[in-house]
Amino acid sequence: MTVAGLLSDLATVQTSVQRHWGYRRAARAIRALEESLEDLIEPDGTLRKISGIGPASLRVIEEVLRTGASEWVEKAVEESPKRDEVAKRRALRSHFLSRARVREVLEDRALSEPRRSDYRGDLQMHSTWSDGSQSLPDVVETALARGYAFSAVTDHSAGLPIAKGVSAERFVEQRREIDQLNETYRKRFRLLKGVEANIKADGAVDVPPSERRDFDLVVAAPHSSLRKPDPQTERLLRAVATPGIHILGHPRGRIYGSRPGITADWSQVFAAAAEAGVAIEIDGDPFRQDVDYVLAREAIEAGCLFALDSDAHAVDQWWYAEIAIAHARLAGVPTTRIINCWPIDRLLDWARRRRNQDPR
Repeated sequence: MTVAGLLSDLATVQTSVQRHWGYRRAARAIRALEESLEDLIEPDGTLRKISGIGPASLRVIEEVLRTGASEWVEKAVEESPKRDEVAKRRALRSHFLSRARVREVLEDRALSEPRRSDYRGDLQMHSTWSDGSQSLPDVVETALARGYAFSAVTDHSAGLPIAKGVSAERFVEQRREIDQLNETYRKRFRLLKGVEANIKADGAVDVPPSERRDFDLVVAAPHSSLRKPDPQTERLLRAVATPGIHILGHPRGRIYGSRPGITADWSQVFAAAAEAGVAIEIDGDPFRQDVDYVLAREAIEAGCLFALDSDAHAVDQWWYAEIAIAHARLAGVPTTRIINCWPIDRLLDWARRRRNQDPR
């Protein structure tokens, strides 16, 4: 991640559009590696060829492997009029895991739980009904291929038109399709009817109570006012106190190197979520990773439940759930507190009680 960050810094300071995109592609290639850079060093000391990495990017990699930093990048940043922008972006890259690091964490026997084998189903993802590219049959077949017992499709609510939010009428149609699929795959798999509701700036949720009752799972997440420096504790406290909310999705709304997300008194938010029985999400999207393993430890201390989700919008993004699992392992989240690891009957019973305002 150090190398990827430095390549992103180089992209920021470029005056050439071609070089800008070249360094951005190189940074993405490094973040996506399944092996650590150290593992790619050949016996003769050279680095194995990496797709998408040119000579200039290779220079950065070799410099970091040798010294832990890159004087060349630091000089380019210092001489650039965008050095202040780079400094701001660097502050927004804390506690993100590369794909190689995720793999190491999942295989680390010193970390006992949760294990991938404990994970029974993904509870936040999007389909062609909103802004995803996967159909509902795609969701079911992919889940079965991954050995899941259940999953939830949580397309965006109508209050988020930029994400092709779904109207109440269309959600009725979607639920009919889900019923048909569940009948077809009965006793093999259960597709849960979900929605990702939008938490407005004042903490209100854009799916009314009469509609929330029609879903198995309601994920409430902030999608606006994510760059304000002022604390937004009350906004999140109101959201978790809302009847029928099951999961507080990507609570900060941060984006890697771009957006800090919400500032809040997280001890208050987590305490309120624990009391209400609302699960805190670890969103595995590589650019979100929200909450991360450091903040998750505060939620553990508060007694929170957790949801570990991919936030996948396409079939090839389901592995993002492994990023969420890795953060949970680093934080030390007990498997018993992870709703994705519960049997389906227990999950549905918890969801029903939350709809009925019983936090037990």
